[in-house]
Amino acid sequence: MRIAIVGGTGPFGRAMATRLAGTEHEVVIGSRDAERAAAAAAEIAAEGAANEDAVRSADLVVLATKAEAALETARDLREAIGATPVLSVASELHFGPDGVKPTPQASSLAERVDAELHGPVVAGLHSLAASTLGGGEAPEEDAFVCGDDAEAKALALELAGALVSGRALDAGPLASARALEGMTAVIVNLNKRYRGHAGIRVTGLP
Repeated sequence: MRIAIVGGTGPFGRAMATRLAGTEHEVVIGSRDAERAAAAAAEIAAEGAANEDAVRSADLVVLATKAEAALETARDLREAIGATPVLSVASELHFGPDGVKPTPQASSLAERVDAELHGPVVAGLHSLAASTLGGGEAPEEDAFVCGDDAEAKALALELAGALVSGRALDAGPLASARALEGMTAVIVNLNKRYRGHAGIRVTGLP
């Protein structure tokens, strides 16, 4: 599978690309700055390109920008992405003195990205942190993906399975992205409170 990581020079995108290096998947690191993308890609023997060029050749596009840039980036790349499936991994969080809270919006960020694009959008990987994803060993965690399009979800689950040593789990329809994105706030609060690197493993499944 050919995977274009939009925002691939950021912490999460770079960690994902590093984890995928050496697997059977082809990785294209995308950035608004083609030279910056090429420099980041050279570090892990991947490809680098401007976002528009990266997404045109992909089987799956990963939208790995910061949450505040996700919608604008989706709009800018709408025609270049076309009908290619997109995996949204960002969580819209609000930081305050009493902790981190999920977005007060009624719909998830992934659902709002879906409204901007022609092709199917799935959501996932919200429980994974860049710091653990880019480390030496694959995180001993499960990864969650949700979406309404079966083929797009299958591609995202294949990608998720290459990132963790745990399982890639189908978490239901795209509406579940509201819960998955909110899970990020819970994990950040846990990490702050206990000074750890929390991940999630699901028990009781076959």
